[in-house]
Amino acid sequence: MSLDPHRALEALVTALEEHLAASLNKRGDEDSALDVTFERVSTAFEEYEDALYSATGEVTPLDLFDDSDELYDELTENLDDADSVPTRYLPDDDDYDEDDLDEDESTDR
Repeated sequence: MSLDPHRALEALVTALEEHLAASLNKRGDEDSALDVTFERVSTAFEEYEDALYSATGEVTPLDLFDDSDELYDELTENLDDADSVPTRYLPDDDDYDEDDLDEDESTDR
C-alpha cells in the first residue's frame, strides 16, 4: 500500500524541521540526535519519492547519496580540514584513514 504523497511530504518536512532543531542544538559532532534525525530525513525522503512516483509517475530533482558515491568524493575533495566533516559523513570503510585527506591535500597544492 502506497503512502499518500501529501502525508509523505508532511513527514519529510517534519523530519527536516527535527534535523534543523538537532543541528542548531547539537552537543558536538557526535551528537546522537543528529544521527537519528539524519536517518529520519533520509527515510522520509525515500518514502516521499516513492509516494510521489506511485501517485503521479514523477520524481523530485533531488537524490540521496552515500559515502560510496563519486559525488561524495567530489564534495569532500577540496576540504581544508578533515575535522570539518562530521564523522557520520565519512566512509565506513575499514581502510579509511583521516590522514588520507591530509595527504591528498598536500598533493593538490
